[in-house]
Amino acid sequence: MKQSNPPPALIFAASAFAALGSEQRLSILRRLVRAGPEGLPIGELGEAVGITGSVLTHHLKQMVSAGLLQQRRDGRRIICAVDYDEIRRLSDYLLQECCADQGGHSQGAHHG
Repeated sequence: MKQSNPPPALIFAASAFAALGSEQRLSILRRLVRAGPEGLPIGELGEAVGITGSVLTHHLKQMVSAGLLQQRRDGRRIICAVDYDEIRRLSDYLLQECCADQGGHSQGAHHG
């Protein structure tokens, strides 16, 4: 029996959730969400979450690779920021079939 390839959205979601699979990475993401689209310099981010040096670099690399964060140079500093489009894509993936199995309710309805 031939196994079909998973859809790209599933591959992205699995990669993103794997990249968020630690308390430290979730702390990094939440701090960058608070910072907004401008992001934070790596040094300031590290101080804010209590992670520095090669450990911080490793976590950031994993999250950039998964498409959740972006990095850019600003002079001698490296600024990290959330890729909000990708975070929305991840959220949409989770909620796209919300309530689809409830009879009489519209598909994709959000309850909150």
